[in-house]
Amino acid sequence: MDEFVNQNENGAENFVHDIKKDSEILAEIYRNAQLALTSIADIMPEIEDEAIKEEIMREHEEYERICSEASALAKKYDLDLKEPNPMKKAMMWMGIKMNAGNDNSATHIAEMMIKGTVTGITCLKTSLSESERVMDPEIKKLLCDLIALEESFETRLKEFL
Repeated sequence: MDEFVNQNENGAENFVHDIKKDSEILAEIYRNAQLALTSIADIMPEIEDEAIKEEIMREHEEYERICSEASALAKKYDLDLKEPNPMKKAMMWMGIKMNAGNDNSATHIAEMMIKGTVTGITCLKTSLSESERVMDPEIKKLLCDLIALEESFETRLKEFL
């Protein structure tokens, strides 16, 4: 991490790090949960297996909760959360429809969901490790909650493999 020292108006040294701001972390949490919700909405019509459908609906509820909490924090801190890029959403939709259209077995659906979940975990853990020392406690808690949720989703989805 790049670090340099500057002085404030009182002459005290401040260490400035190359870290993500709280607003960027909160936006990442929101974007991650929104993309998961979009993926779930795209894949649900393709699922025939009731057991995995129930698991994915449960995940949907948890992602909704995370989005609500992120929105509440954004409102509290007067931040503007943007929806994920429409082009990314369209590409995800196309990929999901093509993949699930070829094979909509519970195993294949679980594999697809696990890939997305692991991608989310990786991004979120990177943000946590880069910024956790200076992160707002409420944002850090929400970030850690989302990481823990996604890790539990990964574990449960592996039962379908």
